[in-house]
Amino acid sequence: MYSKDKRITKNFRLEEFTKSKKATELGIDNHAQLTQQNYINLEALCVNVLQKVRDMIEVPIHVSSGFRCRLVNKAANGSKKSQHMKGEAADIYVIPAESKGWTLWDVCKLIVKHTDFDQLIWETRPNGSKWIHVSFVTYRKNRHNKLRTNDGIHYEILEI
Repeated sequence: MYSKDKRITKNFRLEEFTKSKKATELGIDNHAQLTQQNYINLEALCVNVLQKVRDMIEVPIHVSSGFRCRLVNKAANGSKKSQHMKGEAADIYVIPAESKGWTLWDVCKLIVKHTDFDQLIWETRPNGSKWIHVSFVTYRKNRHNKLRTNDGIHYEILEI
């Protein structure tokens, strides 16, 4: 098993990708479910997408959801084919007070312009919350699929 404190890249630790409020609520050790392949996938996501953007903006990128074991994914109403369950996806955000003027939309544009990603979803909710779902795969060519949703159910193409 990998230590929660294990550094995946210079700015991302494994714990950021395995912590889960939902898992804690349900008494599930999400971290314990992480396989070697899940870790390899998270590392690829960090190296090829997240760390590249983090280096460009030089401010923290926070992970609200990374790896999810099957039970946590089900409890979070995740897709049955969710890339989170493989360690291929993360939901990310920036905190305005830390961002030195960088917005989440800026981060979205940087991912599209400067990284090889599989899927990017600009997610917003009526309560004002917003985040980016981004994924990366190693077993085929990344699709560069760009979508947006404001309810997590209906998706449309994101023009960016």
